[in-house]
Amino acid sequence: MKCSRCKSLAQVALPSHHAGFCPDCFNLFFSRQVERAIRHFRMFTHKDKVLVALSGGKDSLALFRELHMQGYDVTGLHIDLSIPNSSSHSRAVVEQFCEGLGAPLRVVNMADEGLPISEVKRKINRPVCSVCGKVKRYYFNKVALDEGFTALCTGHNLDDEVGRLFSNTLRWDVSYLSDQSPALPAEGGFAPKYRPLYRLSEFETAAYCFLNGIEHSTAICPYSAGASFPVRKELLNTLEENSPGSKLQFYEGFLKTAKPLFEAAEERDGYAVSPCTGCGYPTSAGLCNICRMKEQVAAED
Repeated sequence: MKCSRCKSLAQVALPSHHAGFCPDCFNLFFSRQVERAIRHFRMFTHKDKVLVALSGGKDSLALFRELHMQGYDVTGLHIDLSIPNSSSHSRAVVEQFCEGLGAPLRVVNMADEGLPISEVKRKINRPVCSVCGKVKRYYFNKVALDEGFTALCTGHNLDDEVGRLFSNTLRWDVSYLSDQSPALPAEGGFAPKYRPLYRLSEFETAAYCFLNGIEHSTAICPYSAGASFPVRKELLNTLEENSPGSKLQFYEGFLKTAKPLFEAAEERDGYAVSPCTGCGYPTSAGLCNICRMKEQVAAED
């Protein structure tokens, strides 16, 4: 197979784009997909101070490198979840990655914050993946606002976005469907959040990392067993294999046609938020989830 752009030997086949690329042309393709996402949603400019959440996985590292190479003012943020046999490896990968790029990194340790996920799992009777997600989102937003960042980015790719859309659609969850977007503006105490990789698949970010020598964490979270999200992603992978391009078509169709309808429904049924009485974080209750969890974890057994 020849490269669709320069006609040399292709090394990456992309059936969803009816194309294949050599390494150099694939990097150009990847860059242009990120540029297109940023431009289409007017996410941020080179004047913005951009915070990028870095888990240590391939997607967030690929995003950070690409934004860094495009000349954006980026700082990494790593949340050390204090999970035994997992978190230390991910943190080391992120620290080595940022050091290699000469890029700034901010680390927040959940043990220091009174919320080590190992203790959260032991003391709080709720699905740990859901709780962990709330904790990470809280600190992403807190660091972005407290330290003056004008854009907050995460490495969610097309597979992540379509998988989440599929799950929310199965439940017809109006509140989540109304705010699912690659770009969420700053409002009500929340920093502006962006997902510049939404046009790129998990395979494409993996290929980018491989071709550019990005070493990423492959440690599996010991608490992830039984999660339903991977099962739904696999169903969508089967669809994509049989009908290339279905994922991007599904997601972009939702953004163009269905999302405005859910936004209108949520405006009718929306609820008010106010600052948490403990930390000031936006919440629909008096005390936010994070402050309540801290109290539960700190309580004596």
